[in-house]
Amino acid sequence: MRRWIGFAPLVVLVGLGVLFAGYALKHDPHVQPHALVGKPVPAVTLPDLDTGAMVAVRDAPKGPRLINFFASWCAPCRVEAPQLMALKARGVTVVGVAYKDEPARTQAFLGELGDPFAVKLMDRNGRAGIEFGVTGVPETFLVGADGVILAKHSGPLTDADVEEMLAKLR
Repeated sequence: MRRWIGFAPLVVLVGLGVLFAGYALKHDPHVQPHALVGKPVPAVTLPDLDTGAMVAVRDAPKGPRLINFFASWCAPCRVEAPQLMALKARGVTVVGVAYKDEPARTQAFLGELGDPFAVKLMDRNGRAGIEFGVTGVPETFLVGADGVILAKHSGPLTDADVEEMLAKLR
């Protein structure tokens, strides 16, 4: 009987390994939570980057728009910048929310890569990110004219992502 007690930790370890391996094989790492899709934009108020005035995200501005969470310290946000500038050139309204960033760094980032945003808001403590369910930057939300979130995209936008999101507005 004493011999089996020595093997007990090994048996437990192997059992846990099988359990975790079984979960990992059934878990899709590409599944992204879209809890807010189909719901109104959260009632969050943030300071405007330029004026410091408090702005309600759901009202900034009215009409169909994209809400893009970004940060100056985010490498994928740099990759996404040309797509956002192209959206601005196409007349798409994009609201930028600087996530857990400093105003001076955000201004420098936009000065370097271009400013695609109709409205620039600061989420210095990440509170709005929590309300939106942001899991990392960049994340973009497509909002319809009625203020309901139609789609969410995590990661840098590509041409295909932009076309797919804009098709949902039509």
